[in-house]
Amino acid sequence: MFVGPVQRRLPIALALLLGFATPLFAASAGDVRVSLTAQRVSKDASGKTIMEPGDQARPGDVVEYRVRYSNESASGVRKLVATLPIPVGMEYLPKTAQPARVEASLDGRTYAPIPLTRKVRLANGREVVREVPMSEYRHLRWAIGDLAAHGAQTVTARVRVVPVEPMAANSR
Repeated sequence: MFVGPVQRRLPIALALLLGFATPLFAASAGDVRVSLTAQRVSKDASGKTIMEPGDQARPGDVVEYRVRYSNESASGVRKLVATLPIPVGMEYLPKTAQPARVEASLDGRTYAPIPLTRKVRLANGREVVREVPMSEYRHLRWAIGDLAAHGAQTVTARVRVVPVEPMAANSR
């Protein structure tokens, strides 16, 4: 996906098309409309946050994903869950999820509150619990719960485009 050593860009638009968020229990398939946007986040000279179109990003750039759920039906939707995949090549930035009560997953099947942890066996055979690096998180999930008729809810999270390791000349 990256092009050349100087012009490395990640087409965020492709990630947007992958179906980032879905309701689990809607009254019918057309009740909840999902709208996802990505914006590149930067600061100007005075330190003010600037949001720019996020269709392209370079390694080190921060991208904010914003997912808006709109219930277009005349009745409420129950047990709505928002899921946001984090593409390979991006890492979740801690404490940027809103609402702040968010779970993460390494595989899209098993979720737990952030920070994720795992058991690691040390060289001496002892097992210890360590935090999983956020660069390994592949999905975020929010339990939105009930969404009133004609109501809306938005979830957001920021990720950083990780630098790509140059390929060794002999690995081609």
